[in-house]
Formats: sequence, C-alpha cells, structure tokens
Amino acid sequence: MSKKEKEIKETAAAEDSGVSSDKPKKKGNFKKLKFGSMSIVVIALVVAIVVVVNLMCSAVTKRYPLKLDLTPDKRYELSDDSKAILENLDKDVEITVTSTKDTFTSMASYFKQLYASYYGVNVDMPYDIIPEILDKYSVYAESGKGSINVRYVDINKDPDVISGFNKIYNGEIAEGSIVVRAGDRIKVISNDDVISMITPAQSSSQTNLSMTFVGESTITSAIMAVTDANPVRAAIITSMNGSSIYETAYSSLVSSFESFLSKNGYDCTEVDAGTDALSPDDYDLVVLAVPAIDFTEDIVQKFSDFLYNGGKLQKNMIYIPNLYAGDLPNIEELLAEWRIQIDDAYIFDEEKMVQTYIQAMSISDYSPMLSIADAEIVGTPANEALPIAGPGTRAITIISKNNEVITKELLKSADSSYLRALGETDEVSDEKQSYNAAVLARKEAQDGLDVIRSNMLVIGSSFMMDSYILQNTNTYNNATVLLNMINSVTGKEASIVIPDKALQQATIAPTTKDANVIRIIVIVIIPVLVAITGVIVLLRRKNK
Repeated sequence: MSKKEKEIKETAAAEDSGVSSDKPKKKGNFKKLKFGSMSIVVIALVVAIVVVVNLMCSAVTKRYPLKLDLTPDKRYELSDDSKAILENLDKDVEITVTSTKDTFTSMASYFKQLYASYYGVNVDMPYDIIPEILDKYSVYAESGKGSINVRYVDINKDPDVISGFNKIYNGEIAEGSIVVRAGDRIKVISNDDVISMITPAQSSSQTNLSMTFVGESTITSAIMAVTDANPVRAAIITSMNGSSIYETAYSSLVSSFESFLSKNGYDCTEVDAGTDALSPDDYDLVVLAVPAIDFTEDIVQKFSDFLYNGGKLQKNMIYIPNLYAGDLPNIEELLAEWRIQIDDAYIFDEEKMVQTYIQAMSISDYSPMLSIADAEIVGTPANEALPIAGPGTRAITIISKNNEVITKELLKSADSSYLRALGETDEVSDEKQSYNAAVLARKEAQDGLDVIRSNMLVIGSSFMMDSYILQNTNTYNNATVLLNMINSVTGKEASIVIPDKALQQATIAPTTKDANVIRIIVIVIIPVLVAITGVIVLLRRKNK
C-alpha cells in the first residue's frame, strides 16, 4: 500500500469514528484570534486618539480661540493691546449682558433696514461682532491669573439680576446694557453705548458710507476701570454757586472730556466750585476746563489748599483755558504761582497744519500740528505717523520766577508757527518760532527718602477735548497723548487707547499667514489623515 493510499485510509477511518483532524481548525482559530486582536487594538487606538484630542482641545481653548477669523478687517479678533491687558488680569470679572444673544441679530437687521431707508444705501451692521468679541475676552483671560465670565440674561424674565446690582450701583441699568463688574466695582455700558459700538466712520458720506467698530475700546476700558486697584477720583468743576462757568457751546467739550476720563478708569464727579468742598480726602484730581468767568479769591484759595494738601502734596489739577476768555485775574494769579502764563493769543501755522472738524462748533478748520517735547512724561504713540492736532491752542509762557516750582514743556508747535491775537484784531507776530501748547508744573518736597509732589497740568487747546478728535483714533494721536499725559501726572497705572476698527465688507480674504495655515491643512494634514486611514483599512482587510 502506497503512502498516499495509507493517508486516505486513515482519514476515512477517522471520519467514520467521528474524529476529525484539528490542524485546519487551529489555523482558523488563530486567524480569528489575530483578526479580533487587531480590531481591539484599532478600536483602542481610535478611542485613545479621540480622548487625547479632546483633552488637547479643552486645554487649548482655554488659552487660544479655535475659530479662524478670515474677515479682511479681523473684526472678530482682539487687538494685541487688549490681549496684553487680559494676560495680566489678576481679578475675576463678570460681564452681564442684559439681553439675549438673539438680540444682536435683530439689531443688525433693524439698523440695516434703517440705514437703507435713511441713506438709501445697503450697508452691513454686524452687531454679531459684540457677542463674538465677548467670547474672546473670556478665552484670552484664561492665560492670566484672573478670569472673565460672560452671561446673557433677559431682565424682563429675571429682574432679580438688576436688584443684585442695585446694592452697589445707584444708576439705571436698562435692557440692552452691558454690566462689567469686579467685586464691588461696577461699570455700566448703556444701551445707547452698545448701539454706538457700530457707527459710521468719520470720513463717511451719504454716497460712501462705511462703518466703524468701537466696541473693543469700550469693553477693554470698562474692564480696566473695574480692576484698577487705585482709581483716581476726579472733581470736574462745572459751576460756581449754581451757575455754569462756561458758555453753552463749550458744555459738550467738558462732557466729552469727562466721558473720556471716565471711560479710561477715572471716577468723575461734577462739582460746584462755590458750594461744594474740595477735600483732598475725597479727590485726587481737580479739572477746571474752559471757564468763561473768573473765580473769587476764596474759591481760588480752595484750589491752592487742595494742591497743598496740608503739606502732604500728592494732588493734581488740570487747567484748560477758554479760547476767548482773556481777562481772568484771579485764575491768572493762581497759574502764576506755578510759573505759568496763558497768552492772549493762539498758535497758527501755515506750513505744519492738519484739517480738523470741531463737532462742538460744527466747523472745519486747519489746526497747527503739535509735537511731543517730553517723551518721558507724554510717552511715544504706537503710530507716530498720526498727527497731534491743536485747534485753537492758546500759547503758554513759562514765567521766570524765584520759587521752587519745576516746569516741563510737554507739547510744542513747530518752528514755523506764529501767534494771532485774540479778538477782532488781525494782529500777528512777526517772528516764527515754536510755542508751548502743554506745560506741566510741579511743587516737590522731601518726605524721608521719598519725593512727594503736586502737579499743575495746563493744556492750551480746549478743542483737543472735542469728541470728534478724541474718538477719531485712526486719524489723530490726540487721545493717546492726552491719556498718557494725564496718567503720568496722576500716577495712574498705564492704560491704553484702542484704535477704532474700520469695517470692510464681510468677505473671505485671508492674509498670507492664514493662507499658509489653510495650505498646510489641505496639502499636508488632510492627506496624512487619509493615508493613515487607508493603512488601517488595508491591515484590517489583509488579516481577515
């Protein structure tokens, strides 16, 4: 019997006895085991990847937003200045929006129709920027020691929210407001201010209407105001014995300046120079702007006593003269004690000038361009190419006087400027030279190893306070320069002016950096993921 016949006979016998060869069975079991193990490994790997990706995303979103802003104007992104402030935040801030998120969509639709009917043009009113920007504040604040929590409430359904604020805030909080709070400090952005976060650009016309977003500046300033550990308390002199100290036309200038200070973290209170006390315990700064009348000797003495502060000094005063009020002997005597004289003439320059619009007077005119004379106090603007406009600037002379007052020239006109006398006369100076537009005077004393001082800051141009000039941060450096000077004088922590953001049409126009990111995702990351998926599928099929 051959070997092959023998194997066939043994196989047949085994089948007859119910016993089968287990070699094929072992091979099949091994394949099933191997296939099952591979499946488990792949599933475990996928689960692990998902878990790791989720953990990474959770960690990253606490510090960096994952939404990619492809708008040409970067409308949904914060400026570097705001990010820096949030990174240094050391307090917890709560931002309460007294409306729902849907409200901003409704606002966009309403105002778009309003502008279409009023101007006859179709313009975007993207109020959705506001909730998106608020989300960014929360994200970037995570990189600091503090936090920002944003919540939206319908105060018609939940009025108790307002009741909670009323315990520390006496003003009105209406629907649509944004309430910024840190501990017992609170700042309310009114509904009107929220609406004004998107406004026509100053250069707009009815035939060429473009919009500007000023919301970031408003929100960042509010956050800085409530987190400031040492807020400066300012007394704004608006009246004397119940009567206004300036003409009605100038009231908007004072209101604009008060709003500017308040927006940048100063606690402002309007004060009557005749009836109200100027206690050094209550105020750190006195602002006397555009007075058209002289004060009595007693009231002027109140200013001197405030600055002297019982010998402790450390108080401050800002004086801004009225362009046309030239006969104020008592106020002039006070300034003379600080070696300062306001000339009865204003600065004019036919070579170094810039066109400005004065909203308070509804006029457009050319103004002399000013330059920074003391960068240590005034600082250096981020965009030095922007001019500093000095419309209607009274020249300031530093008096040679035998006292211990130290004076510093802060802003000056160009060497090509000259003076024009106040009043109806056409008298002008023959000599062209540089004139002082802002001067700082200091009285100092020694307190142990420390030097203490009181400051008198005099700014020659009342129209530098005009709302058009202060708000138009993409055209002038006035807001930045004024804020730097005042902060330096009062010793307030450095604050910033966020430039307005010009809104373009909402089209996708990625920058070179954004385009490179998109290119890497499309050309590298997606193909690699596809390749990995293909390998896994191939291995699974091969081992079936």
